Amino acid sequence: MKKKQVEFEGGRIDWIITLLPLGIIVVLCVLFFCMPQQSNEVLSRIRFVLGDTFGSYYLIIGLGIFLLSIYIASSRYGNIVLGGKDEKPKYSFFAWGSMMFTAGLAADILFYSFSEWVLYATDPYIAELGSIQDWASVYPIFHWSLIPWGFYLVLAVAFGFMLHVRKKERQKYSEACRPILGKHTDGIGGKMIDLLAIFALIAGTATTFSLATPLMASIIGELFHIEFSRAIITIVILIVTCIIYTYSLLHGFRGISILAKSCVYLFFGLLVFVMFFGGEVRYIVETGFSAFGRLVQNFFVMATYTDPERITSFPQTWTIFYWAYWMVWCIAAPFFIGNISRGRTVRQTIFGGYIFGVGSTIVSFIILGNYSLGVQVSGKVDFLAIYEQSGDLYDVIIAIIHTLPCAPFVFILLLVTMVAFYATSFDSIALTASCYSYHRLKVNENPNKIIQLMWCVLLILLPIALVFSDSSMSNLQSVSIIAAFPIGVVLLLIVASFIKDAKKYLDEIDSDIAD
Repeated sequence: MKKKQVEFEGGRIDWIITLLPLGIIVVLCVLFFCMPQQSNEVLSRIRFVLGDTFGSYYLIIGLGIFLLSIYIASSRYGNIVLGGKDEKPKYSFFAWGSMMFTAGLAADILFYSFSEWVLYATDPYIAELGSIQDWASVYPIFHWSLIPWGFYLVLAVAFGFMLHVRKKERQKYSEACRPILGKHTDGIGGKMIDLLAIFALIAGTATTFSLATPLMASIIGELFHIEFSRAIITIVILIVTCIIYTYSLLHGFRGISILAKSCVYLFFGLLVFVMFFGGEVRYIVETGFSAFGRLVQNFFVMATYTDPERITSFPQTWTIFYWAYWMVWCIAAPFFIGNISRGRTVRQTIFGGYIFGVGSTIVSFIILGNYSLGVQVSGKVDFLAIYEQSGDLYDVIIAIIHTLPCAPFVFILLLVTMVAFYATSFDSIALTASCYSYHRLKVNENPNKIIQLMWCVLLILLPIALVFSDSSMSNLQSVSIIAAFPIGVVLLLIVASFIKDAKKYLDEIDSDIAD
């Protein structure tokens, strides 16, 4: 009986999607380990061509997807229930929002919330706009709020419609394109789309893990005065975190839900502590309110700025990278959000996602970012000087935390929260990747645990290689920009397919009512 089950499982596996990415990742890891300098140089060259020459491509897709999300939610498509006509949501708003938020944002939100204003404060473009006080806190919430969540939520309703309304058993990017591609979905075109999705998924994972985990290594070194190199500590953290999210994933959605809610409690606990015990309450509130106002007033200017004369190359360095970053994260997070949104309408999913996802994100940047900015402008500590001296944001964040009361407690709370964030985020990634390994997967059916375990391990290999090769932030950004370029076309294809199929579905309902 067991043998038959294994044979049956093997026949259901899409070996090309499963083994080809594995082989390519192994090759890339070997290259990064053996030729780190040459690998980083190649990444930089490709990134320059795509990000500098075709930068407007990313900006147009970003703004277009956001505007489309508002249209879909406000139109008659917003009335579509992702499931049966009278079906109720499976999860409470808090549980749903917690899983969505932690799946959409990994621990890098904490890394950037504390320190992103430092990157902009030292950029000549901010000096052109005005003062650090006026603008350094505006761009962080711009790069992490409306357009990023627009990517997630438009695709989430497209995948939710595919899974819960059309009851599709092929849980892949290509299947979401079937209304337009038709029979070509089952051919080479569909296979190419799925391979691109897997590579983008791995690129997003690698970028996220490689950027923020060194902060966890720095915290451990600070707490326990460990003198090992940061790379070694980071690799240990990656392995430990992999074990945690693997354990949670193998316990299914119940394990993910518990971990997500725990993560949200830890996250907001950290925000409350910094807000009320850091001594900068008034500054945080007033600067945050002003920054949000500037964002609303200048949103379209910021979203369409290309710096054609390359005076500072600010959009090429930051905005284009971020839109590419969110595009590669659109492989896993929207699938997961669409899966857990069963029973909610398209309108509830989009607007609810904006309320919980964007709201929580903005609060994080306003509290953590404006706390450290307030300490800077008051002259208590010069974080910009620390950054200029070391060129290391991790040192800056350590210095920021040392200005808080009970700093060791904050270090521990931050470390635990980051581990929980990573574990929850990569639960959704590994689950989505596992679904890709199957030709077909029934509704509410989970992939085999062995397949899930394989992806848990696979997804951790490239981040370890990137950390080992000591890639700079610019080179880590390059990974996302390169992977996002072909994915942008696929995203537009999925959205067009959803609108076409949703229109057909509504017409079918109207026809049934008329009969």
